[in-house]
Amino acid sequence: MERFDERLTLDHLAQAGALDPALVVDLADAIAASHRTASAAAVDGWICSVPSIITDNTSAFRASGCLPADAIDELDAASQTEFSRIRARLKERGRLGLVRRCHGDLHLANIVLIGHKPVLFDAIEFDPAIASVDILYDLSFTLMDLLHYGRRIEANILLNRYLTIPFEDNLDGIAALPLFMSMRAAIRANVLLARLGGHYADEAPILLATRSYFALARQLISPSSPTLVAIGGLSGTGKTVLARALADAIEPPPGALILRSDVVRKQYFQVDETQQLPTTAYQPEATAIIYQIQTERAGRILSQGHSVILDAVFAKPAERHSVAAIARKLNLPFVGFFLVSDLITRMKRVRHRVDDASDATLDLVRHQENYDIGPLDWHIIDASGTPQQTLQRCKERFGMAQTDLSPKPLDPP
Repeated sequence: MERFDERLTLDHLAQAGALDPALVVDLADAIAASHRTASAAAVDGWICSVPSIITDNTSAFRASGCLPADAIDELDAASQTEFSRIRARLKERGRLGLVRRCHGDLHLANIVLIGHKPVLFDAIEFDPAIASVDILYDLSFTLMDLLHYGRRIEANILLNRYLTIPFEDNLDGIAALPLFMSMRAAIRANVLLARLGGHYADEAPILLATRSYFALARQLISPSSPTLVAIGGLSGTGKTVLARALADAIEPPPGALILRSDVVRKQYFQVDETQQLPTTAYQPEATAIIYQIQTERAGRILSQGHSVILDAVFAKPAERHSVAAIARKLNLPFVGFFLVSDLITRMKRVRHRVDDASDATLDLVRHQENYDIGPLDWHIIDASGTPQQTLQRCKERFGMAQTDLSPKPLDPP
């Protein structure tokens, strides 16, 4: 056995600066791989443990005298109410086999870089009951910790990547994320409280971190309403680049889930994202099915309280109208962007794509010049400049739609 470099645990790396997106993708794959191989666990014990965890955290907070009593009571009440709301959903996830013998303690200090790859360690092996949890509860520890260190972009990348890895009906657990992430933040605050009065010479940093996790727990348990964003445009206009740049800034944390038609199509035909599909997969009948799947998934996610970005060409008025109808049905805000750019720029972008889910060719880009887009009631965005310029134009239009894109600050303890 060799001792790893403790400076390479992800808590140290996240505290030092932004994490490489490729590392975050690898992390999502590593967590998903651990969940795929984990054995199914008993559901009743997990379900019954949730209110007990909430109560134990509350008792510790009250006994500490370090946190405001009214804030403690509010967090406890909101957490118990949220558990009651989603209890039936959690039981159903257990029936589907999504309660498994997981890592159990997957905060950033228990993940380390070895050979430039994330490795999970210090799993809870001594008590199977504690580690027998919903797989999204396991993931939520990592998501929450990234948020704690101010790495919301990375948290968004992690969640989006993880959810592209097939677990049957995993999307129907999105409703549990606010409670799961809040509980994980409260647990970290509780663990830190236990260190006070110990052998630490300077307890100020511990108390500061405790209050930060507690404030995060309060923020996460009361998420704002979701928003539906649609990004359309011909191939090469930069839809996917914009979606990824925009996603983390949309409330609630850790940002919007991206549903990209190119990825949905590859999933539908059961091939790898970068595997080229035959032209038959792009016939109008097949494309209609892909749009239908995409909008159906968007509705499922939005109805659970999480924001969505739809990324597709949306060349037909009927496609655009059906998307807006989802938001109307759910009485949620909707913002549509249609990106436009000149032919030369679009061809250049498509030509330089590598390892991408899109099968767009230069011939398709030329052919799309003849598309009849029809009347556009979405925001038309000039996307011929840099990705940052496109992002800024969309954020300005978002302001016109009375939607605040800036990440919300934590409430003070």
